[in-house]
Amino acid sequence: MKHIIITGTSRGIGFELAKLFAEKGHKVLAISRNVKPLTDINHPNITTLSVDVSQNNDLKKVTEFVENNWKKVDILINNAGKLINKPFTALTTEDFLEVYKVNVFGVAELTKNMIPFLQKGSHVVTISSMGGIQGSMKFPGLAAYSSAKGAVITLSELLAEEYKEQQIAFNVLAIGAVQTEMLAEAFPDYKAPLSASEMAEYMYEFAINGNKFYNGKVLQVSSSTP
Repeated sequence: MKHIIITGTSRGIGFELAKLFAEKGHKVLAISRNVKPLTDINHPNITTLSVDVSQNNDLKKVTEFVENNWKKVDILINNAGKLINKPFTALTTEDFLEVYKVNVFGVAELTKNMIPFLQKGSHVVTISSMGGIQGSMKFPGLAAYSSAKGAVITLSELLAEEYKEQQIAFNVLAIGAVQTEMLAEAFPDYKAPLSASEMAEYMYEFAINGNKFYNGKVLQVSSSTP
């Protein structure tokens, strides 16, 4: 049994991941602003915390929970994401900040807060996007989102180096298009080749075993260039 923290669990991949880890017998701390979808499931292995990952003060709730209940974290999955689809000239500094607060600053802050609870063999998995990979095909309108997803790739590579002596692994999954609510909201006419539950199955296995094979790596999880 492992202790797993997952962000962005109110819907999509994060929701499916939380259920999957719980069903496999692991303890899950599910973090999202809207906890109702998982609270309604009422699984004994899932604890929900209403947290806005873009707010540092809110993230303190996670630290307090781990400190008072778990004392350790085996796997941290930075899954929460914010997507704004606008032409580049319409994007404001506030738009960029809104996206970066969730996709970059929130990832950095939560990971930093969890460092004292990560031990030898712990695995931090950050969910990026093919849009953050150099040389991949890009969707117009996603300048803020894709550049943020590129930033967390570099962040994870750096952390892998910084914490290699502690044997804490940091890896990134740069995923292609998955049929989630977030994708449907941004691109209503686009149909992705994979469902959220299919991607969750892959991520589950990687989170459990990937640190045996990879550290500081970016895996491109996509059957196509997007």
